[in-house]
Amino acid sequence: MNSLTHNSQMMPSVPVSSDAGVVLAFDVGGTDMKVGLVVGDLGVASHEVLDLQRHRTPLDGARSGDTVCARIVELFHEYAQAHPQQKIAAVGVTVPGIVDEINGVGIYSANLGWQNYPFTATLTAALGVPVAFGHDVAMAGEAEFNLGAATGKSDVAVLVIGTGIAGAFFADGHRIQGAGYAGEVGHALVPGPDGKLVILESLASAGGIARRYGEACGTVVGGARQVLERARAGDVTAVRIWAEAVDALAFSVAQCVAMLGTNTVVLGGGLSMAGSDLFVPLARRVDELLTFQRRPDYVPASLGENAGLIGSALKARSLLTGGTLLTGGTL
Repeated sequence: MNSLTHNSQMMPSVPVSSDAGVVLAFDVGGTDMKVGLVVGDLGVASHEVLDLQRHRTPLDGARSGDTVCARIVELFHEYAQAHPQQKIAAVGVTVPGIVDEINGVGIYSANLGWQNYPFTATLTAALGVPVAFGHDVAMAGEAEFNLGAATGKSDVAVLVIGTGIAGAFFADGHRIQGAGYAGEVGHALVPGPDGKLVILESLASAGGIARRYGEACGTVVGGARQVLERARAGDVTAVRIWAEAVDALAFSVAQCVAMLGTNTVVLGGGLSMAGSDLFVPLARRVDELLTFQRRPDYVPASLGENAGLIGSALKARSLLTGGTLLTGGTL
């Protein structure tokens, strides 16, 4: 694989077609990267990803920006060759970490190794088509907001709860970006069981729940699902750990309601699979914490593990439609 190099953060100018076109979307993760073609309009009932593939993310320490971009270029040409009837008009790329969406820069990723890497400039120069760049959870949030569980809503918190916790927050129909730093809700401080402030994901993430139960019982469990199963069976420690996780999550949701006017909470990630064991006590606890504020609705994420990829495609399509999402709102 040839390595790509970068010397500037200035993005090359690439003509943008007014044609609807075809977009190739990438969702880059710490272990693997998903890629797929999206053809035609992206609407509520039409967001099928064609030729969906999964490849290992080619990480190489501080050079991971170069190796990831080189792999994206390879896959772009492979898709173009495999689908000659489809002309790829734009590319969308999402990555984890702190990102500067406006300038197309991966500011920092502890897990993937890059720092201040100019993804958009590098890929635009190599591919010769417009390239959209965004944060993985933020783009998953855009997908749920525009096409999924929060369609038609304006004040929304999309929370993805897995090994860690991240989110996308919308107020008055627009996502709050914070120059790339918005959405790190897992690192927001919440009161711990002993009254001391701790970060949310240490208590309420799937990883945090499993870790805390193991520390309390001296027993290693496979994940938060096993803790929930033991709580259902009456395990007192599991019941306590689960309740403390819900309390911590409720504190953050209540803060969102009070500060942002959130009226819809979309829950995704592995922990959302707990269903009523999460949704019911969470809603009850948030209700107890609020006073005059309107109570939010709670809905499960609807787009599954491809939400980030669909959001990547949405942002790529916005480059072809003057920066406006086809379903309303702007990126």
